[in-house]
Amino acid sequence: MDFEVLTDSLPEDTSLPAFMVSTTRGFLPRQDPPAVLPSEFEALESILQDMPIRKASGEPGLLHSRELGTRVESFPNLVAEIDKYRDNKVILNALYRDYSFLLSAYLFEPCYDMYVKTDGREYGLGRARLPANIAQPMAKVAELTGFKPFMEYAGSYALFNWRRLDPNRGMDYDNLALIRAFENGLDNKSSEAGFVLIHVEMVKHSHGLVSGVQKGLKALRDLDSPDRLSVFQEGLQEILEAFKKINKVMNDMWQKSKPEAYSGFRTFIFGIHSQPMFPDGVIYEGVSVEPMKFRGESGANDSMIPLVDNFMCIDMPENPLTQILKDFRNYRPDGHKGYLKWVETVAKGTDDYPSVKEFSLGNQKTAVLYLLILDQIREFRGRHWNFTREYILKQGKRLHPKATGGSPIVEVYPRPLPCPSKLSP
Repeated sequence: MDFEVLTDSLPEDTSLPAFMVSTTRGFLPRQDPPAVLPSEFEALESILQDMPIRKASGEPGLLHSRELGTRVESFPNLVAEIDKYRDNKVILNALYRDYSFLLSAYLFEPCYDMYVKTDGREYGLGRARLPANIAQPMAKVAELTGFKPFMEYAGSYALFNWRRLDPNRGMDYDNLALIRAFENGLDNKSSEAGFVLIHVEMVKHSHGLVSGVQKGLKALRDLDSPDRLSVFQEGLQEILEAFKKINKVMNDMWQKSKPEAYSGFRTFIFGIHSQPMFPDGVIYEGVSVEPMKFRGESGANDSMIPLVDNFMCIDMPENPLTQILKDFRNYRPDGHKGYLKWVETVAKGTDDYPSVKEFSLGNQKTAVLYLLILDQIREFRGRHWNFTREYILKQGKRLHPKATGGSPIVEVYPRPLPCPSKLSP
């Protein structure tokens, strides 16, 4: 049975999940994320606007004065208001985004304070208890949207956290701004904004990956079609062209987000799993008596590279890092997870049709395209390694041992990584 991939993202339909998969928007949400919450959540809107180190007005915010914790003490518990929007999946996703920002800011406020006081040498300990006025609404919207009750890359921090400055213009980089931020990201020229918006710009081109994969898998199984090979080739070409655009945008990260600025806002996107700031996890008051542990926001949760890996039948090495990356699969929208699994299954082939790799390498033109796509993956991963080196390994006064997602970054990245693919048919 085929996976449902939309050819029309149906932006006006709020009954569908905000995140599905389409040939028009790829892995972006079906519509632009709501930038303002309904009136019932005015208190949440207000605290989020007052929260950043530097507010949109340029004035210092609650995190700058270390007063967020005090403000949260008088913050209302709005969990009862959520049911009014149970059937509006888009508003639910916006609530998930916004509660996750408040949650992370509250838990990591002491860590940021320690980071500043020690000139970047220490994070200290985060808050080990999340009050019910944040924990209960967070758990509720997470349950209704299918996310973890913690900040995620797609549903919150990056792919649902942008707006167009001019609604009538396209998604050009200079027309985008963040909806929520921790440090000074509400200034769209800041490094925090650049870090997120480059990811959004990259994923903007994911529709070409999805469209190409769909064509390729259809042709692969269409054994009797006289156009089978040409359609398959067309699909590979579309993937290649999309990947070139993604890599070009990715390279702009160096200009849009400076390595020396990353460590500050990075403080707030760590997780509470495998992190020394939370040795025992976090108690979600009114939700669970046992501590909860979740991985932090990470670009490794993006679906583009896993999609092409699965389509191309790339085998990953068996090592501890691969196991962590497999756990990251749980931190994606349900629609993305389902699609990636379906592509992986179909691309491997059956007794009735060959795998994508076998079919590609059986023809000179498609073999060349297959290898060119592999080279784009190599370029992507190579640049990501360089980002890790320049933005993390070279910046800290004292290297924090874990990445935001909890991987042992200091142990893994200084060593050459095993080749992720086997090129033999």
